[in-house]
Amino acid sequence: MKAPLSEDDIRQMAARWLPSSHNLKRIRIITDTTDFFRVDYGDVVVLGDDSYLIRHNAKEGRFGIDDDVKFWVKRAIDLKTGNPKILKLVFYEKFTSHVGAIAFECFRSPRKEARILELVSGHENFMHGYAITDQAENIIRVLEVIEGKTVHDYVLSMKLDHQTYFHDRFPVILDNFIECIKAIRFLHEHGEKHGDIRRDHILIDRHSQRYRWIDFDFNYRHRENVYGYDLFGLGNVLIFLAGMGDVLLPALKKEKNPALDTLVEEDLNIVLNHRVANLKKIYPYIPESLNTIMMHFSKGANWFYESTEQLLHDLDAYQKSI
Repeated sequence: MKAPLSEDDIRQMAARWLPSSHNLKRIRIITDTTDFFRVDYGDVVVLGDDSYLIRHNAKEGRFGIDDDVKFWVKRAIDLKTGNPKILKLVFYEKFTSHVGAIAFECFRSPRKEARILELVSGHENFMHGYAITDQAENIIRVLEVIEGKTVHDYVLSMKLDHQTYFHDRFPVILDNFIECIKAIRFLHEHGEKHGDIRRDHILIDRHSQRYRWIDFDFNYRHRENVYGYDLFGLGNVLIFLAGMGDVLLPALKKEKNPALDTLVEEDLNIVLNHRVANLKKIYPYIPESLNTIMMHFSKGANWFYESTEQLLHDLDAYQKSI
């Protein structure tokens, strides 16, 4: 059996990635990541037989808001292979989210994300990695880096009018998004949920061009439909993709869009009431069959999707109708 590396060995391995002026004796070797704020640039986190040099905290930009620093998520280098990795340390938070009158209790669960990483190993529409505990029994997720844009950034980067986008680009984007919905169906069939479905949680892999889900450490509780929160998230992403971005009431008012005269409360998104769900009133060329699907996520909906299978069935019917 190979002897474990000494702290001096680990520091020497880390030296190749640090400035020559860096004092190697000051490199901290960390085996307990409980206080993730203290895990910083130039530290080495040791997990089992592997060592990871911390580079910086990950950031997350949300829908035009400045990047938020995620202090519990670290970009790192695997000192054995030199490959970049992402370390997700343990961070607990919880909040209540509302969809119309329906309340969902949401909370972070490292254990749940660890289960899903094992479940989706090799699945092309998810991020990959594994979970391991540090010396304090914190469940750390070691993730492969996916190179590529989020779907959010990809769609908003297009310099096209909506009609050209809808007819020329949206069909391919929808095909890929349907694969994402099927991936969520895979989770649901195995009794798991994504928990935080957003368009910035789908990365387009630069190498494979696959759309891949990331960040599934959120869980939620709801008695009526355990998969309901995921379904509302899928609906929000679909409306964003069909609209080539969010269609916002303030923007419509600013541009004095004539469609404002026809919009009613029932046409708005049930989750985010400043967004329009009834896109056909804005873009009349959107087929009724697609618009009907999106209206299931509006304030005027009289029933909601209860499974990914129902949503996929309707999207399949839409695609066959055009």
